[in-house]
Amino acid sequence: MRDSVESGPRMGPSDTNNHGHEEMRKAKTYKGICVALPHKGKPTKIFGNSPAEFISTLQSSSLGWVNFTIDDLEKDGTEVAVKLGFSDSLVSTLLKGYYASFEDRDTELGIMVPAVKVSKLDVKSFPLIILVRKDLIVTIHSRDVERLVLFSRYADAFLRKLPEGMSLSDRLTMMLVRILDENNSHNFEHLREIEEQADTMGELLLDPESPRLEIGRKIYQLKHALITYLNTLWRTADVLHSLRFGDAELIADNPKTLAKVGLLVEDVNRQISLSEHMSEVLASGLEVLQALYNNQLQTLNNRMTMTITWLTILGTAVLVPNTLATVVGSLGGMDNNMLFWYGAVLVLATVNSTYLAYWWVKRWVKLPKDR
Repeated sequence: MRDSVESGPRMGPSDTNNHGHEEMRKAKTYKGICVALPHKGKPTKIFGNSPAEFISTLQSSSLGWVNFTIDDLEKDGTEVAVKLGFSDSLVSTLLKGYYASFEDRDTELGIMVPAVKVSKLDVKSFPLIILVRKDLIVTIHSRDVERLVLFSRYADAFLRKLPEGMSLSDRLTMMLVRILDENNSHNFEHLREIEEQADTMGELLLDPESPRLEIGRKIYQLKHALITYLNTLWRTADVLHSLRFGDAELIADNPKTLAKVGLLVEDVNRQISLSEHMSEVLASGLEVLQALYNNQLQTLNNRMTMTITWLTILGTAVLVPNTLATVVGSLGGMDNNMLFWYGAVLVLATVNSTYLAYWWVKRWVKLPKDR
């Protein structure tokens, strides 16, 4: 069963909003969306659950885009691709790539780019498969990638605005660029989530009572999230470079059209630069944190050194008279005159030994200075 949306009379703002909500409801209800540009007339939009529901519409159109949301990309994706006229090995070959892949087979083109979703510091990448034929673009993804479902609301308007005199290859390339740009824009929006987590971690670093183990774990998670995000950008840039010069047979070689692909490459490179700058800021913050910890350890070490020094001096002041008292006391009974000299010796020995210990420490021991 399928449902179609045709262009009707002009609607007011409230009617337009209701119409948009109705389309979004259908887009989430049905597995597939087909937007086609007939040889004559305005673009049509059809909702359905099977590729067979779109074939008749695609056959009578000059250009079409089909988007399918499925559960098993390799199994169900291959089935969708075969029913729409693509090779049965194209989807499985693309899925073997690392985050992204590019497969040019002259009469058909396969692209896989990452669709990024970030939840706090959990960065997940979902494959977005794009299959291209001379008059058809098919996108296949899981339910976690809703960005193209949102784009489907405006896809027919995009096709309608393409110049009538534009060649089919140029139209196909422009539609492909628009889909890639939609995905890249949503990927870049998720960098804000990582930045917010970095700001939260900065607040954690300001608290002197924050556990070091927790800080270390947060720093690792943030660095890992950034590295994963950068990997997706680098792989996306590789795919765009493969498209940039129009070497594939299905891609237009019109310089103006290829310039749009060049803009995509520049956007991704700018995103990579911003992400790397954020990584550098994080690294400098870690260096500051390490310097603070080193200063704290040095201050503690200075205090311990000073304490040990004064304990040494005090120990000398106690040990010397205690030794003398032990030696003299072992000589037996003493009269009053002897007790006087005994006390005088203890006082002089204590003062001299304490001063001698203090002088030696000041002369030969390098004491820390309080900052």
